[in-house]
Amino acid sequence: MQAQKKVKQTDAIFSRLHELHDQAAEADNVLRLPLDTKATVKIGLFSRQGDNWVEVQALDHDFKPEATLSPFGILLPRYQDLFVYLARCRVTSDFIVDMLEHWWQGVRGRFPRVDTLLINQDNGPENNSRRTQFLKRIVAFGQAQQLTIRLAYWNGALLESIPPALRFAQTMTWHGKHPFVQLIDKIYQRGVKLTAAAMKELEAQVQRLPGLERWFVDIPPRRSLG
Repeated sequence: MQAQKKVKQTDAIFSRLHELHDQAAEADNVLRLPLDTKATVKIGLFSRQGDNWVEVQALDHDFKPEATLSPFGILLPRYQDLFVYLARCRVTSDFIVDMLEHWWQGVRGRFPRVDTLLINQDNGPENNSRRTQFLKRIVAFGQAQQLTIRLAYWNGALLESIPPALRFAQTMTWHGKHPFVQLIDKIYQRGVKLTAAAMKELEAQVQRLPGLERWFVDIPPRRSLG
């Protein structure tokens, strides 16, 4: 019985995702952007058991890395544009929304008719719809920019220093186009949380899809009274 319920829920999630994606593809005012975080990469002379066109001597044991970088990407499937941000710390709720704000400031001139962002991402620990700090920041972002935020959830090179890591990221392609790549130096505090009272007040500002409350969240902007 429990397994059947899980299958029905999964089918409902995928059905709703396809519906939202189809709507976004046809609407000029909706911009769909999948967000994704990759595993932290150690920066140093480490052997990654991959092939390289240039012969470089690597260490055969993992010693203390020079640095670690956490890749975070924003993809625009309709336009085949990929933006990659490399963080010196682990990706947090604040980092995700900071990068979203930074990205929107840079591209919003391209999309004067867009009033809704459809954000696809997994239900990770720092960005799931019950994560208090993430919800606080994403609600504030939507209100500040007068955007409806629609959250829809789905579940080899040698990098001996940071500059080569940045160059390596810039060699990636999506449909023949290279990503925008930027190194973020700010260190974000992990585990930032809201109180239960603050979260209750925040929940009053969002709309969750009945039956799929965890996976689909609409965040309408507050309309000015003037």
